[in-house]
Amino acid sequence: MPALSIPGFESLEAALKHFFGYDTFRPGQQDVMAAALQNQDLLVIMPTGGGKSLCFQLPALLKSGLTIVVSPLIALMQDQVTALEANDIAATFLNSSLGAVEARERCDRILSGTVKLLYVAPERLLNEGFLNFLDQVKAKVGLAGIAVDEAHCVSEWGHDFRPEYRRLAEIRQRYPDVPVTALTATATERVRGDILHQLRLQDPHVHVSSFNRPNLYYEVRPKERNSYNSLYQEIRQQDGASGIIYCLSRREVNELTERLQDDGISALPYHAGLKDADRSQNQDRFIRDHVQIMVATVAFGMGINKPDVRFVIHYNLPRNIESYYQEAGRAGRDGESSRCLLYFSLKDIHTLDWLIDQKVDANGQPLENEQRVARQQMRQMIDYAESTECRRTIQLGYFGETFAGNCGECDNCRHPKPVEDWTVEAQKFLSCVARCKERFGMNHIIDVLRGSKSQKVLSRGHNRLSTYGIGNDKTADQWRRLGRSLLHQGLVAETTDGYPVLKLNNQSWAVLKKERVVQVAVPRTPEKDPTQVDLKRSEVEALFMRLRSLRKRLADEQSVPPYVVFGDSSLKFMAQQQPQTLADFGQISGVGQRKLEQYGEIFTEEIRAYRQEQGLPVVAAEIIEQEDLPKRRERPKSTQLSNTLAMTLALHQRGETPEQIAQQRGVKVTTVFNHLGELLEKGQPVVLEQLVPVDRQASIMQAIEQVGPDYLGPIREHLGEQYEYSEIKLVRAWWQQNQKA
Repeated sequence: MPALSIPGFESLEAALKHFFGYDTFRPGQQDVMAAALQNQDLLVIMPTGGGKSLCFQLPALLKSGLTIVVSPLIALMQDQVTALEANDIAATFLNSSLGAVEARERCDRILSGTVKLLYVAPERLLNEGFLNFLDQVKAKVGLAGIAVDEAHCVSEWGHDFRPEYRRLAEIRQRYPDVPVTALTATATERVRGDILHQLRLQDPHVHVSSFNRPNLYYEVRPKERNSYNSLYQEIRQQDGASGIIYCLSRREVNELTERLQDDGISALPYHAGLKDADRSQNQDRFIRDHVQIMVATVAFGMGINKPDVRFVIHYNLPRNIESYYQEAGRAGRDGESSRCLLYFSLKDIHTLDWLIDQKVDANGQPLENEQRVARQQMRQMIDYAESTECRRTIQLGYFGETFAGNCGECDNCRHPKPVEDWTVEAQKFLSCVARCKERFGMNHIIDVLRGSKSQKVLSRGHNRLSTYGIGNDKTADQWRRLGRSLLHQGLVAETTDGYPVLKLNNQSWAVLKKERVVQVAVPRTPEKDPTQVDLKRSEVEALFMRLRSLRKRLADEQSVPPYVVFGDSSLKFMAQQQPQTLADFGQISGVGQRKLEQYGEIFTEEIRAYRQEQGLPVVAAEIIEQEDLPKRRERPKSTQLSNTLAMTLALHQRGETPEQIAQQRGVKVTTVFNHLGELLEKGQPVVLEQLVPVDRQASIMQAIEQVGPDYLGPIREHLGEQYEYSEIKLVRAWWQQNQKA
């Protein structure tokens, strides 16, 4: 691929650092971006947390014109836009949550060319009125590309098929010269082919990353009478870290949430039976770390953009491996170590079977093909739960990826079962598959091996095969365990159309030719995990927790999720490297120019305070001033107001209340209060008495004097819940301005 010229930057890495604060690319990202910058169509398969979004976001900033991002859920697009805006990137979304005035304002901004990324749902994108708007955009500012997120939704073979995604091919027909990027975290080979076909990708650059998530630990436990106690202890050991618990039914979600709350665990429910406003509020509280646990059905997840989820627990068996991989993959998106725990019982199988029976057409007739495929996928999930082999090997094998085994990060590898040589038995099994012309499933092969006199065996003459009865020294369960192991190790294949027929592959013939040994793990009584003990925190971990608390306070003040301030990975780098100057702080991964200016001083002050308390060396104030002075001088100190602040000030001076200003401008009331606070800090003529009664002002200022002005949370805690954050923020802004005078 020819060398790329990046206008305004020495390299693609320099652009990455400038916009997002990262020093290096993750595997595969740079090649994908290079192809995107050359206007190629792309299919990008990257695991959750692998950096898919960056693959279209950075090219969008470096190309002229607007990039359209198709996203299936309102919550997902809002979260991504919030995160982009935190990096001072011009992104916006258009969806049903916006009022007419605000939507019109955003359209005007798009046509002016100031927006680089626009997030929309597929339904809106395909609306004729919106397509006419896009024609205007293309003519005035240009269309740089179309990114289709969660592209597996286009395929009937995917685990989350959405019919509206199928119509996205119409966009390719309308704009044949605009490059299309399709992205997903989960796609089997069959789904990948379907995406390429359905979206009409032309000579695409296809990138398939490893599906391996090495930072995730996988474990399966039997679901028994005392499983709740096990679950409760698991949560307690997480020391307040965020987690998601998945249940199959709304009833189970409600019951488990209530029980956890009764036991002092901060948990909220999420399912389709709740009102939209309640669901949205619960999700928002979880994202902002106001609650530790979200107990949810599978309705929760695709819209979640929270990188620091430390554990995901499935309290029931998932429908299929693809769903499990994606749901469990919501843990550890920031690359930090996280746990994925699955509880499994036979009762779950009956529940799933019932759910599969509900797949019917408009006339109530069974959708037999869908039911058949769903049952095959359920059997694969049961195999995973019951397996004694490396869980990572099974997961990756499902997606067509070979893994050497013994990952060291699953229960079966940490506490391995005894391994036996079953090469001879494997040769018998595979030979029987060949003798049966590769036209039957596992159960029939086992029947032939064990000499069954069933009608199916006898009617086909399989009792006359040389492999008939040669395996009657093993039980059906033993043969089934071998068959599953051969599938998991990739030593035999199985069709995926709902009729699970066994097929030989090159690895099968290697076994038959005695070129490969087959080893199979045999079950034993599970032992208690000796690693589950309380560990004393190191000094680094203590600082990390302190920085997390600082991050949450800042996030609360700004009404944004904590990860928008900094991700856990960046906080861990800070805790390890303990930068004390802005120059050093700017070298931390995840700290771009905008965040250096916005948060540098407050985080370095916190780090220096911690080091002083611990008796560690602290950089002298003179050195800090000398090193950081050039950066401080670079910061613009213009008192000129932006258009939006000037408009809010003008309406305030006319005597309008914040609520009236918000209604007239088509923005949220919280936005107006933020404007007024900023105006107060700038010394603008805001009449505080119009906004906060004098007696309440006095109480708030007294609290500020006693508690300190740094954080809103402690001030409100001192005052009580009868005081709103908005009025505290305004009085604090006035107080801080007067301290400067």
